[in-house]
Amino acid sequence: MDLLNTLVDKGLRRELPTRAEALAVLSTSDDDLLDVVAAAGKVRRHWFGRRVKLNYLVNLKSGLCPEDCSYCSQRLGSKADILKYTWLKPDDASKAAAAGVAGGAKRVCLVASGRGPTDRDVDRVAGTIKAIKDQNEGVEVCACLGLLSDGQADRLREAGADAYNHNLNTSESTYGDITTTHTYADRVDTVQKAHAAGLSACSGLIAGMGETDEDLVDVVFSLRDLDPDSVPVNFLIPMEGTPLEADWHLTPQRCLRILAMVRFVCPDVEVRIAGGREVHLRTMQPLALNLANSIFLGDYLTSEGQAGQADLEMIADAGFEVEGAGEVTLPQHRATVTAGGCGSHEGAGCGSHEGAGCGGHEGAGVCGSAPAAASTTASAPQVDEVRRDLVSVRRRGAGTDIAPNA
Repeated sequence: MDLLNTLVDKGLRRELPTRAEALAVLSTSDDDLLDVVAAAGKVRRHWFGRRVKLNYLVNLKSGLCPEDCSYCSQRLGSKADILKYTWLKPDDASKAAAAGVAGGAKRVCLVASGRGPTDRDVDRVAGTIKAIKDQNEGVEVCACLGLLSDGQADRLREAGADAYNHNLNTSESTYGDITTTHTYADRVDTVQKAHAAGLSACSGLIAGMGETDEDLVDVVFSLRDLDPDSVPVNFLIPMEGTPLEADWHLTPQRCLRILAMVRFVCPDVEVRIAGGREVHLRTMQPLALNLANSIFLGDYLTSEGQAGQADLEMIADAGFEVEGAGEVTLPQHRATVTAGGCGSHEGAGCGSHEGAGCGGHEGAGVCGSAPAAASTTASAPQVDEVRRDLVSVRRRGAGTDIAPNA
């Protein structure tokens, strides 16, 4: 396929595809899917080898959120039967984090439900960061606390946070259909605050909420413009008790196409398979490792993932290796700069870098041409198969007395 040859060539040169080319990836046929995976895999291996970075979620405060994000089991009005608890104490959070680190995670993502932290909350999280870093040498800490006020990103950085997550989730044009209690611009502002404070910005998307191909490309190109270091790709987990509980739009094949498109648009950036991979990729998860270089280990915020040991076996069986604590995730040209580029030429910014989620959402961003069929305004495909057997509410780990899955 001329399209794939063009995209590989651009990816190896850190040159961005056109929107038409990105759309064309999403409209490829099932017959061409393995070719798409193989092509995107060349780009992934060029920049990241066969390393897989492991990340581990700790839900510091679960449920009781005043925001109305339709995909989220912790939202205002949610009827999902999830764990609900207020802030974990620093020692309890550190013990939870240690389980993930022992399982091979090199980054711990600290998440708290809510619109955004108060200054007291920032102080509380600062104490938790210190406890985790004191007990786990070399671990990276990413905070995900919602919308940030002025100065809060700087305070988190001073407290030892390495990164901040705040996802765009979907395109600007459809954002109001998903959430009404804050705006798309609010999310962009928080990512920019994190970036300006010297934190590694992490921002991604949720696929499967009824969006079109154009919406997916819009949000990934918007992420490119924001220039974060990592992009978590979530696949909607339709949790019972949320407005999107009946939205089963994804197939394993579509998930692979989405990951491939993100990799082509963001060739040299950490692409992370986040919430929902077990539900929607299912037995195709190992193929997705050819596209993404990062996953979450074990459970998510309010839902269970597959066993941590199964994650490690999957990585090994697929011929990949867990990234070591002493290895630098990003390519040298990105790891040594704080702004500009995300792998694009002339610093154009690829930005492949949930109100709560650190990417672990519940429920949860030039030459060449593309075929005319690349552009489509069709609605998301309907999928007959509903696999509620693959969706389990988390009852272990943080906020419980049961050992975590790591």
